[in-house]
Amino acid sequence: MAQTYRALAVLLSYPTEETAALMPAVLEALGGEGIAPAKLVKRLQPLAQELSQDDLYEVQARYVDLFDRTRSLSLQLYEHVHGESRDRGQAMVELLKLYSSHGLELTAKELPDHLPVFLEFLSQRPREEAAALLGQAAHVLEALRERLKKRDSIYARVFDVLVALVEADRNPEALKALLQEPDDDPDDLEALDRAWAEEQVTFGPDKVDCPKAALLSRTKENAA
Repeated sequence: MAQTYRALAVLLSYPTEETAALMPAVLEALGGEGIAPAKLVKRLQPLAQELSQDDLYEVQARYVDLFDRTRSLSLQLYEHVHGESRDRGQAMVELLKLYSSHGLELTAKELPDHLPVFLEFLSQRPREEAAALLGQAAHVLEALRERLKKRDSIYARVFDVLVALVEADRNPEALKALLQEPDDDPDDLEALDRAWAEEQVTFGPDKVDCPKAALLSRTKENAA
């Protein structure tokens, strides 16, 4: 079981008092396991400090502006692959089947393509398999990283680690296509209204169960 993936899931979860308390364990898991490059893990320390020490409401507001109000930064992986097409629904059904076949059962609120949920699943798989599965989303991870760097967001450092964990050939054409998509401005309210016109938007922890402490303490047995 790879604690590195669970630790990264906590860093990308909606900030709460509980996730703030987990930051020392997150850094310990990332540094102690040795899967992620040490220099990239070290660069995560300011983010962990921010998430654990800054005013919680300010941290939550920054998170919502980035990942909930900005569709081009959505942490729903299939949003970037399938958009709102029927293919996305079928892809999520297949992903749920994959999770279930390996002993991971989601709650009613958890969306299978939510990146922290996906990372939780990867934490339960053998290292080589986890890297290969993560590689299937490599172009999405790279696109999110580039968009976060464009905003000078410290969250880009989490995606530096995720990209480094991928053991697969890059797909430059897929990345190029994603980066050509419009990059939302969360302060452009008219554009946001148009983008979300046909979809109900929910913010914060009710959108999906945050991994929180369960990511570092879940004891469910994995299916081989």
